[in-house]
Amino acid sequence: MSARHDVVVCGAGVAGLAAACALGRLGHRVLVLEKRPAPQPVAKGEVLQPGSLAVLREWGVADRLERAGALRLTKLVARAADGRPRMVLDYGRLPTEQPWLLAHDYPAILAALADALPPGVEVRRGVVVREPLRTGDRVTGVRCDDGDVPASLVVAADGISSRVRRAVGLTAPRQDYPHRLAAFELDGVAEVEPDFSAYVTENGLRLRYPLPGGRARLYVQVGPDELRGLDATGLRRWTDRVLDGCPALAPLAEAFRAGAGDRQVLPVSRSLAATLTAPGLALVGESGHSVHPMAAQGMNSAIADAHQLAAVLRQGGSLAADVVDHALRRYDAARRQDLRHIGRTSHNAARMITSRSWVGRRALAGTGGNDRIRHEVMHTMSGLGVRRLSPLDRLHQVGVLPDPRSGRLPAWVPAAPDPAGSGAANR
Repeated sequence: MSARHDVVVCGAGVAGLAAACALGRLGHRVLVLEKRPAPQPVAKGEVLQPGSLAVLREWGVADRLERAGALRLTKLVARAADGRPRMVLDYGRLPTEQPWLLAHDYPAILAALADALPPGVEVRRGVVVREPLRTGDRVTGVRCDDGDVPASLVVAADGISSRVRRAVGLTAPRQDYPHRLAAFELDGVAEVEPDFSAYVTENGLRLRYPLPGGRARLYVQVGPDELRGLDATGLRRWTDRVLDGCPALAPLAEAFRAGAGDRQVLPVSRSLAATLTAPGLALVGESGHSVHPMAAQGMNSAIADAHQLAAVLRQGGSLAADVVDHALRRYDAARRQDLRHIGRTSHNAARMITSRSWVGRRALAGTGGNDRIRHEVMHTMSGLGVRRLSPLDRLHQVGVLPDPRSGRLPAWVPAAPDPAGSGAANR
């Protein structure tokens, strides 16, 4: 473990592998260290947005996923419990060559990223990173049980409870939502519409989308202890209540009842680090930020992190300490600005679906009926570029003021050359 590497990436999830792919493509020698011996089959990070697909197409990952059976989803739809659309984000209207979402299992996405890693990237599993190495206030590598690994840059991609981030003294205050999401994989389902549908019910969010092989993913909003200790009879009664409260799920009823015992209950929170960098260190993915999964932004923001980090390092042209640290400051400024807005958009979208507040319901109705605002929200969520809503737009959303421009789509102007070279991820 004493060999010199240009970059050490801590974590081999989507954020870590994306960072390794992006930095390895610059010609750097990259070492990825992952504590788990094998990828875990978790119900997360299964839907890719168009902005991420543009990056993954460049890396050769998107084509691998499509060959592996990934599904194209054409719309993101908020629906009433009976299935009636209340807000439709039609991705076919986006100014991009890939106007769709792409859905596949998290392990399949990891495998596609791993297969696309450049020759200069090495992945070592079963290695625990204990702490960063420091020279003064600068991170200069990592310490593992079997040795030290010096590097010109360390990338922390070790998740929401990042040990590396905490060891350097960076903070990412986490705000927990008052609910959790129970995730179910449904097998042998009837044909499911090719969209990402969120149902607004009296008992909260129900979210479903298709997966390859005649499967579907279903998320159900639950209280922290709602499913704890249920026996078979209690679980059957619970699934009946979920189905009764959302008649649109009737085609999935048989598969839901059959798979209800095999579930993952996921805590839900949002966070953004006070800074994404320290000298010699960059945070990517959930080590630096997290959002409610309803808006399908977490994995996509991680891919954008990796792409932006590579862009600023490419422009620096060197891994000398002062050049790297200057690039990291630019990365922090660019990404935190976008992540603040993406986090706010995701939070507002989650509140519209998961809460019973009149503001959320009015905002959902107002957004659904306003073509212009709906398009701006979709553009931001797609990863094609942040479109900020003004205070006046917020008043239009909740119906306080009428919007005379509601039926007028914003003009699309091709992006000017990006001085950071960040390309498709930040158009």
